[in-house]
Amino acid sequence: MRVWAVANQKGGVGKTTSAVALAGLLADQGQQVLVVDLDPHGSMTSYFGHDPDQLTSSVFNLFQHNGQVPDGLAAALLKDTSHPNIRLMPSSTSLATLERQSAAQGGYGLVISRALAQLWNDYQFVIIDSPPLLGVSMINALAACEQLIIPVQTEFLALKGLERMVHTLNMVNRSRKQALPFTIVPTLFDRRTQASLNTLRLLRRDYAEHLWQAYIPIDTKLRDASLAGVVPSQLDGNARGVLAYRALLRYLLAQSVSRGEQVA
Repeated sequence: MRVWAVANQKGGVGKTTSAVALAGLLADQGQQVLVVDLDPHGSMTSYFGHDPDQLTSSVFNLFQHNGQVPDGLAAALLKDTSHPNIRLMPSSTSLATLERQSAAQGGYGLVISRALAQLWNDYQFVIIDSPPLLGVSMINALAACEQLIIPVQTEFLALKGLERMVHTLNMVNRSRKQALPFTIVPTLFDRRTQASLNTLRLLRRDYAEHLWQAYIPIDTKLRDASLAGVVPSQLDGNARGVLAYRALLRYLLAQSVSRGEQVA
Protein backbone atom coordinates (compact mmCIF):
# COMPACT_ATOMS: atom_id res chain seq x y z
CA MET A 1 0.00 0.00 0.00
CA ARG A 2 1.26 3.44 -0.97
CA VAL A 3 -0.16 6.33 1.05
CA TRP A 4 -0.13 9.82 -0.45
CA ALA A 5 -1.53 12.95 1.17
CA VAL A 6 -2.64 16.13 -0.59
CA ALA A 7 -2.33 19.19 1.65
CA ASN A 8 -1.85 22.94 1.73
CA GLN A 9 -2.63 25.48 4.45
CA LYS A 10 -4.56 27.57 1.93
CA GLY A 11 -7.94 26.72 0.49
CA GLY A 12 -8.99 26.88 -3.13
CA VAL A 13 -5.72 25.60 -4.58
CA GLY A 14 -7.04 22.39 -6.13
CA LYS A 15 -6.46 19.87 -3.34
CA THR A 16 -9.64 17.85 -3.81
CA THR A 17 -9.45 17.99 -7.60
CA SER A 18 -5.84 16.76 -7.46
CA ALA A 19 -6.68 13.94 -5.05
CA VAL A 20 -9.67 12.76 -7.10
CA ALA A 21 -7.89 13.08 -10.45
CA LEU A 22 -4.87 11.06 -9.29
CA ALA A 23 -7.10 8.46 -7.64
CA GLY A 24 -9.09 8.13 -10.85
CA LEU A 25 -6.03 7.62 -13.03
CA LEU A 26 -4.67 4.95 -10.68
CA ALA A 27 -8.07 3.25 -10.59
CA ASP A 28 -8.24 3.35 -14.39
CA GLN A 29 -5.05 1.26 -14.36
CA GLY A 30 -6.80 -1.40 -12.28
CA GLN A 31 -5.39 -0.34 -8.92
CA GLN A 32 -7.64 -0.60 -5.89
CA VAL A 33 -7.68 2.91 -4.43
CA LEU A 34 -8.96 4.25 -1.14
CA VAL A 35 -9.61 7.99 -0.82
CA VAL A 36 -9.83 9.48 2.66
CA ASP A 37 -11.57 12.80 3.30
CA LEU A 38 -10.17 14.56 6.37
CA ASP A 39 -11.69 17.98 5.63
CA PRO A 40 -14.74 18.96 7.75
CA HIS A 41 -16.12 20.72 4.67
CA GLY A 42 -16.32 17.29 3.02
CA SER A 43 -15.52 18.41 -0.52
CA MET A 44 -14.35 14.96 -1.60
CA THR A 45 -17.30 13.34 0.15
CA SER A 46 -19.70 15.66 -1.70
CA TYR A 47 -17.82 15.06 -4.96
CA PHE A 48 -18.83 11.41 -4.85
CA GLY A 49 -22.45 12.13 -3.98
CA HIS A 50 -22.50 11.75 -0.19
CA ASP A 51 -23.76 14.54 2.05
CA PRO A 52 -21.31 15.35 4.89
CA ASP A 53 -24.12 17.10 6.76
CA GLN A 54 -26.23 13.93 6.86
CA LEU A 55 -23.71 11.13 7.38
CA THR A 56 -23.88 9.45 10.77
CA SER A 57 -20.81 7.28 10.12
CA SER A 58 -17.65 8.94 8.87
CA VAL A 59 -13.93 9.31 9.50
CA PHE A 60 -14.93 11.19 12.65
CA ASN A 61 -15.93 7.87 14.23
CA LEU A 62 -12.31 6.78 14.16
CA PHE A 63 -11.48 9.49 16.70
CA GLN A 64 -14.05 8.38 19.28
CA HIS A 65 -11.97 5.65 20.93
CA ASN A 66 -9.19 7.42 22.86
CA GLY A 67 -6.75 7.28 19.98
CA GLN A 68 -7.32 3.59 19.24
CA VAL A 69 -9.27 2.08 16.33
CA PRO A 70 -11.47 -0.96 17.10
CA ASP A 71 -11.01 -3.92 14.76
CA GLY A 72 -13.22 -3.68 11.69
CA LEU A 73 -14.24 -0.06 12.20
CA ALA A 74 -12.23 1.34 9.29
CA ALA A 75 -13.80 -1.07 6.78
CA ALA A 76 -17.28 -0.40 8.15
CA LEU A 77 -17.01 3.29 7.31
CA LEU A 78 -16.25 2.89 3.61
CA LYS A 79 -18.61 4.10 0.87
CA ASP A 80 -18.88 3.34 -2.83
CA THR A 81 -17.99 5.94 -5.44
CA SER A 82 -18.73 6.38 -9.14
CA HIS A 83 -15.57 4.41 -9.98
CA PRO A 84 -15.64 0.66 -9.28
CA ASN A 85 -12.00 0.66 -8.15
CA ILE A 86 -12.28 3.59 -5.72
CA ARG A 87 -13.73 3.43 -2.21
CA LEU A 88 -14.27 6.47 0.00
CA MET A 89 -13.74 6.98 3.71
CA PRO A 90 -16.06 9.99 4.02
CA SER A 91 -15.89 13.10 6.14
CA SER A 92 -18.72 14.75 8.04
CA THR A 93 -19.22 18.18 9.54
CA SER A 94 -18.74 16.57 12.98
CA LEU A 95 -15.03 16.55 12.20
CA ALA A 96 -15.00 20.30 12.89
CA THR A 97 -15.30 19.51 16.62
CA LEU A 98 -12.20 17.33 16.61
CA GLU A 99 -9.75 20.06 17.63
CA ARG A 100 -11.64 20.82 20.84
CA GLN A 101 -12.05 17.14 21.63
CA SER A 102 -8.41 16.24 20.99
CA ALA A 103 -7.13 19.20 23.00
CA ALA A 104 -8.96 17.83 26.02
CA GLN A 105 -7.76 14.23 25.65
CA GLY A 106 -4.65 14.09 23.43
CA GLY A 107 -3.10 11.03 21.75
CA TYR A 108 -4.87 11.44 18.42
CA GLY A 109 -1.95 11.87 16.02
CA LEU A 110 -1.80 8.28 14.72
CA VAL A 111 -5.50 7.43 14.40
CA ILE A 112 -5.50 7.41 10.59
CA SER A 113 -2.29 5.36 10.50
CA ARG A 114 -3.96 2.77 12.74
CA ALA A 115 -7.11 2.75 10.61
CA LEU A 116 -5.13 2.23 7.40
CA ALA A 117 -3.22 -0.63 9.01
CA GLN A 118 -6.54 -2.51 9.15
CA LEU A 119 -6.95 -2.08 5.38
CA TRP A 120 -3.34 -2.64 4.37
CA ASN A 121 -3.92 -5.68 2.16
CA ASP A 122 -7.08 -4.38 0.50
CA TYR A 123 -5.75 -1.38 -1.42
CA GLN A 124 -2.69 -0.59 -3.49
CA PHE A 125 -3.01 3.18 -3.02
CA VAL A 126 -4.50 5.53 -0.45
CA ILE A 127 -4.91 9.24 -1.20
CA ILE A 128 -5.77 11.53 1.71
CA ASP A 129 -7.46 14.89 1.17
CA SER A 130 -6.45 17.19 4.03
CA PRO A 131 -8.12 20.33 5.42
CA PRO A 132 -6.55 23.75 4.72
CA LEU A 133 -5.44 24.29 8.32
CA LEU A 134 -2.91 22.90 10.73
CA GLY A 135 -4.60 20.69 13.28
CA VAL A 136 -5.24 17.11 14.28
CA SER A 137 -6.55 16.08 10.85
CA MET A 138 -3.55 17.41 8.95
CA ILE A 139 -1.12 15.97 11.50
CA ASN A 140 -2.79 12.59 11.01
CA ALA A 141 -2.44 12.89 7.23
CA LEU A 142 1.24 13.80 7.46
CA ALA A 143 1.93 11.00 9.95
CA ALA A 144 0.21 8.39 7.79
CA CYS A 145 1.61 9.25 4.37
CA GLU A 146 4.82 8.38 2.55
CA GLN A 147 4.51 11.13 -0.04
CA LEU A 148 3.08 14.62 0.33
CA ILE A 149 1.61 16.49 -2.63
CA ILE A 150 1.25 20.25 -2.18
CA PRO A 151 -0.94 21.90 -4.84
CA VAL A 152 -0.18 25.61 -5.20
CA GLN A 153 -2.41 27.91 -7.18
CA THR A 154 -0.30 30.03 -9.49
CA GLU A 155 -1.11 33.38 -7.90
CA PHE A 156 0.90 35.45 -5.43
CA LEU A 157 -1.13 34.87 -2.25
CA ALA A 158 -0.77 31.11 -2.68
CA LEU A 159 2.99 31.47 -2.16
CA LYS A 160 2.33 32.57 1.43
CA GLY A 161 0.29 29.44 2.02
CA LEU A 162 3.15 27.39 0.60
CA GLU A 163 5.60 29.04 3.00
CA ARG A 164 3.39 28.06 5.94
CA MET A 165 3.00 24.52 4.62
CA VAL A 166 6.75 24.03 4.24
CA HIS A 167 7.29 25.44 7.74
CA THR A 168 4.75 22.96 9.12
CA LEU A 169 6.42 20.14 7.24
CA ASN A 170 9.80 21.08 8.72
CA MET A 171 8.29 20.89 12.20
CA VAL A 172 6.71 17.50 11.51
CA ASN A 173 9.95 16.14 10.08
CA ARG A 174 11.68 16.70 13.41
CA SER A 175 9.53 13.94 14.89
CA ARG A 176 9.86 11.53 11.95
CA LYS A 177 12.63 9.00 11.51
CA GLN A 178 13.21 10.33 8.01
CA ALA A 179 12.03 13.43 6.19
CA LEU A 180 8.71 13.19 4.39
CA PRO A 181 9.20 13.55 0.62
CA PHE A 182 7.03 16.27 -0.89
CA THR A 183 6.20 17.51 -4.36
CA ILE A 184 4.90 21.00 -5.09
CA VAL A 185 2.36 21.04 -7.92
CA PRO A 186 1.49 24.34 -9.66
CA THR A 187 -2.27 24.39 -10.28
CA LEU A 188 -4.91 26.56 -11.94
CA PHE A 189 -2.27 27.87 -14.34
CA ASP A 190 -3.43 30.39 -16.93
CA ARG A 191 -0.68 31.33 -19.36
CA ARG A 192 -2.67 34.41 -20.41
CA THR A 193 -2.11 36.13 -17.05
CA GLN A 194 1.04 37.70 -15.65
CA ALA A 195 0.06 36.45 -12.19
CA SER A 196 0.32 32.82 -13.28
CA LEU A 197 3.51 33.36 -15.26
CA ASN A 198 5.24 35.27 -12.45
CA THR A 199 4.18 32.81 -9.77
CA LEU A 200 5.44 29.85 -11.79
CA ARG A 201 8.74 31.65 -12.29
CA LEU A 202 9.08 32.25 -8.53
CA LEU A 203 8.24 28.63 -7.74
CA ARG A 204 10.91 27.45 -10.16
CA ARG A 205 13.40 29.85 -8.62
CA ASP A 206 12.71 29.22 -4.93
CA TYR A 207 11.50 25.60 -4.78
CA ALA A 208 13.27 23.92 -7.69
CA GLU A 209 14.35 20.89 -5.66
CA HIS A 210 10.80 19.89 -4.74
CA LEU A 211 8.83 21.33 -7.66
CA TRP A 212 7.14 19.37 -10.41
CA GLN A 213 8.34 21.49 -13.29
CA ALA A 214 5.12 21.29 -15.32
CA TYR A 215 1.70 22.55 -14.17
CA ILE A 216 -2.01 21.79 -14.04
CA PRO A 217 -3.83 24.22 -16.35
CA ILE A 218 -7.21 25.78 -15.78
CA ASP A 219 -9.66 23.40 -17.45
CA THR A 220 -13.43 23.64 -17.23
CA LYS A 221 -13.62 19.87 -17.82
CA LEU A 222 -12.29 19.38 -14.27
CA ARG A 223 -15.23 21.39 -12.91
CA ASP A 224 -17.63 19.50 -15.17
CA ALA A 225 -16.36 16.20 -13.77
CA SER A 226 -17.00 17.45 -10.24
CA LEU A 227 -20.56 18.42 -11.13
CA ALA A 228 -21.10 14.98 -12.65
CA GLY A 229 -19.60 13.21 -9.63
CA VAL A 230 -17.09 11.26 -11.71
CA VAL A 231 -13.31 11.30 -11.79
CA PRO A 232 -12.03 13.62 -14.56
CA SER A 233 -10.63 10.77 -16.68
CA GLN A 234 -14.11 9.18 -16.83
CA LEU A 235 -15.59 12.38 -18.22
CA ASP A 236 -12.89 13.13 -20.80
CA GLY A 237 -9.65 11.16 -20.81
CA ASN A 238 -8.06 13.60 -23.28
CA ALA A 239 -8.94 16.85 -21.51
CA ARG A 240 -5.98 19.17 -20.93
CA GLY A 241 -6.27 18.85 -17.17
CA VAL A 242 -6.43 15.05 -17.32
CA LEU A 243 -3.35 14.88 -19.54
CA ALA A 244 -1.52 17.09 -17.05
CA TYR A 245 -2.54 14.93 -14.09
CA ARG A 246 -1.49 11.84 -16.05
CA ALA A 247 1.97 13.38 -16.48
CA LEU A 248 2.05 14.25 -12.77
CA LEU A 249 1.16 10.67 -11.85
CA ARG A 250 4.01 9.33 -14.00
CA TYR A 251 6.36 11.73 -12.21
CA LEU A 252 5.16 10.73 -8.73
CA LEU A 253 5.47 7.02 -9.50
CA ALA A 254 8.97 7.56 -10.89
CA GLN A 255 9.89 9.46 -7.73
CA SER A 256 8.65 6.52 -5.65
CA VAL A 257 10.79 4.12 -7.66
CA SER A 258 13.84 6.35 -7.28
CA ARG A 259 13.39 6.23 -3.49
CA GLY A 260 13.39 2.44 -3.66
CA GLU A 261 9.68 2.01 -2.92
CA GLN A 262 7.80 -0.89 -4.45
CA VAL A 263 5.08 0.43 -6.72
CA ALA A 264 2.32 -1.92 -7.84
